[in-house]
Amino acid sequence: MPKPAVIIDNGSSFTRAGFAGQKKPKFVLRTMLLPPCSAGTMWETQRHPTTAESTTAFTVAPRTYPLKHGIIENWDSMENLWNHLFFCGLKALPEEQPVLMADSPSCPSTNREKVAEVLFESFGVPALHMANTGFLSLCAYGRVTGLAVEAGAGVSHATSVCLGQTWREATYCLGVAGGFLSNYLHSLLMESPNDPSVLKALKKKTVIQLKKQCCYVSMDYEGDLYDRGFHHPARFQVPDGQWITLDKERFCCPEPLFQPKLVHQSSPGLHHLALQSLQKVPNHARRDTVGNIVLSGGSSMFPGFPERMCLELNALFHGTGCQIQVLASPERGIAAWAGGSMAASLTSFQHAWMAKGEYQEHGAEYMHKMFQ
Repeated sequence: MPKPAVIIDNGSSFTRAGFAGQKKPKFVLRTMLLPPCSAGTMWETQRHPTTAESTTAFTVAPRTYPLKHGIIENWDSMENLWNHLFFCGLKALPEEQPVLMADSPSCPSTNREKVAEVLFESFGVPALHMANTGFLSLCAYGRVTGLAVEAGAGVSHATSVCLGQTWREATYCLGVAGGFLSNYLHSLLMESPNDPSVLKALKKKTVIQLKKQCCYVSMDYEGDLYDRGFHHPARFQVPDGQWITLDKERFCCPEPLFQPKLVHQSSPGLHHLALQSLQKVPNHARRDTVGNIVLSGGSSMFPGFPERMCLELNALFHGTGCQIQVLASPERGIAAWAGGSMAASLTSFQHAWMAKGEYQEHGAEYMHKMFQ
């Protein structure tokens, strides 16, 4: 019996890997520069940075991250990270198992070709499939047609898909995402009544914890902002024992996803990008697309995010007679990976692989014919 495919979703914050048919990834690794990992060496035996080395100041040098806004920028570091995933995390031999690689909608065609080159030539994988994360997110909900609204760590997208085919002309990108919101939260806190010395000493990891545990999306941002009766302060203890109080920062932090102008970006909000994506879909497919709007990505996990997205979209569709519903799985933070796991385990999917022989015969450009 053939071994199950390896599923890899490279996120700007975390890279997830596991095997087809599993509900959750087996191994999750921060997408950053790693020490070399020898083939066959157990993860536990690898030298890891000390606490002092790994705990950086709030501002982290971009060069430590091989992936930025969904696009691979440092291929040597990315190849080393995949090496960790195969040999140290999954304990799998890549030449024995096909690989399904999730592909960001922002990813240029040259990145796809380079991925194929690295996986076939450096790792010797027997077969490869690359799939858009928007499509994979829909698969996680049991759909192949619909609109995927992805809010990740490095970039957010609205992507329309029809019968498994991504409408690239109906794909829109927003530069506001999780990493940006963490920085924004830190700047908001610096303007708050909290002790500035405590705030200046915050590590990036602590601010991310603050964001995840305390922040939420307001259903009426302007109203909540100016009526203190709707503020619900939360206290958070930082690692050195000091306490921070979050007031309006709790709902101000994620608001740029809907109002990028708050952080001086000229782009429309994510809900407007979703509308623009739907408007680009051909008329014959629009009804099915509108009926399957799904959420994906870690930054969609804010409490209130699904309800606010639904509220905003229904306001945009007011008068059309169309009632919008937004699907929000509790596991939507890993929807792209889970969708890949589901798709690659189907018998009907087995014709969709690009075999190593096809790569050797046609080259990396054959990717564009195989995977639309």
